[in-house]
Order: sequence, then structure tokens, then C-alpha cells
Amino acid sequence: MSVLKVIEILGNSTVSFEDAVQNVIKEVSKSVKNIESVYIKDMQVTVSNNKIAQYRVNAKVCFGILDD
Repeated sequence: MSVLKVIEILGNSTVSFEDAVQNVIKEVSKSVKNIESVYIKDMQVTVSNNKIAQYRVNAKVCFGILDD
């Protein structure tokens, strides 16, 4: 039987949404093993001088904690 846990993480990037998601995975993987998937719950940008300044994602990271 597999047991999974889900944590919610906020990530950001000045490059793109994809880079913001990659930053989430990079940071979470420093302390969490067995990442199974990432669900993007919400995306937003901040604007400065009528240009995108920062891409932000609210992500749910799913990882295994027990596997028989």
C-alpha cells in the first residue's frame, strides 16, 4: 500500500511560470524525497511599469511517505 502526503508551496520566478514550478520542485526536493506530482492550484503575476515583474504559483506537491 502506498501512502502519500500533500503540501502546499508558493513559488516565484522572474522568468516564467514554468521556471516558478521548477523552483518549487528544486526547493522542496532539498527536504522531501519521493516527489510524485505537482498540482498548480493558482497562478498570478506581479506588474511593475506595465510589465510582468514576477511569476507566482501556488502549488500542491504530492510525495510518498510509505510504500510496501
